[in-house]
Amino acid sequence: MRVPSAQDWVEAALTAISEGGLAAVAVEPLAVRLGTTKGSFYWHFRSRDALVDAVLAHWEESNTRQVIARAEAESEPMARLRTLFAVVPAATGGDPVEIALMAAAGQPRVAAVLTRVTERRIAYVSRIIEDLGFPPDEARLRGLLLYNAHLGKVQLINAVPQVLPTDLEQQERYRELLLFTVLRRE
Repeated sequence: MRVPSAQDWVEAALTAISEGGLAAVAVEPLAVRLGTTKGSFYWHFRSRDALVDAVLAHWEESNTRQVIARAEAESEPMARLRTLFAVVPAATGGDPVEIALMAAAGQPRVAAVLTRVTERRIAYVSRIIEDLGFPPDEARLRGLLLYNAHLGKVQLINAVPQVLPTDLEQQERYRELLLFTVLRRE
């Protein structure tokens, strides 16, 4: 029998969060899921809170830092925005973990990560919009609008996905219309 690594515990906790929210992160059920004992858990983590911190760090890395890094590979601002629209739905679009974390925003450790992630995401999109020639204050508002559209889409994917376009052509049209609307100059 393979002894679960710290990453195995993090992945199991992410699955538990996606199925039952943050409250589902409990050592004994996770040990059962991994086919191991609680002792394996304490080999890697001193407490449940330490596991939650590791899960939050992993989520932030994979759903924010890595997504931004992929967009940054593009040299042109519009290409970076389009890359975000291509990468973000795959990374976060149907992510029940993000929804569960937003539902747990009243918990201080979750709130701190959500605040940091949200600010970073909005700042990044705003910077791209600034690179397109909008003044900083205007870019921030437009970046906030794009981020709100993202959060709304995440919620729809998790609650009523049938209302969203399923055809690839319509999905592309939706993305382009959103960008056109947000970036239109009056």
